[in-house]
Amino acid sequence: MNLRRKVGQKGQIVIPKIVRESLGIKPGDEILMEIREKEALIRASMNAEEFIENFCSINGKKLTKKVDLEKILEEEAEERFALR
Repeated sequence: MNLRRKVGQKGQIVIPKIVRESLGIKPGDEILMEIREKEALIRASMNAEEFIENFCSINGKKLTKKVDLEKILEEEAEERFALR
C-alpha cells in the first residue's frame, strides 16, 4: 500500500487512520522510525518483553522455561561489536 502525504510547515506528517489501526498505534504511543538509504520505515514501538511474548505466542504455546532477556541482549551486542 502506498499513501501520499504532504509535509506540514513544521515538518510534520499525519499517519493515516488506516495505517494507525493496522499497526495498532494509539494516541500517546511511541513509534520507531528507521532510516534506510532513501526511505524511512515507521513501525509501532514494542519493548523487548512485549516482543518476546508476542513472538513466542505465535503458535499459541507458552515458553516452558524462563528467558534471560539481559543475557540475550548482551550476547547480541557482543556479536555486533565483534563483527566490526
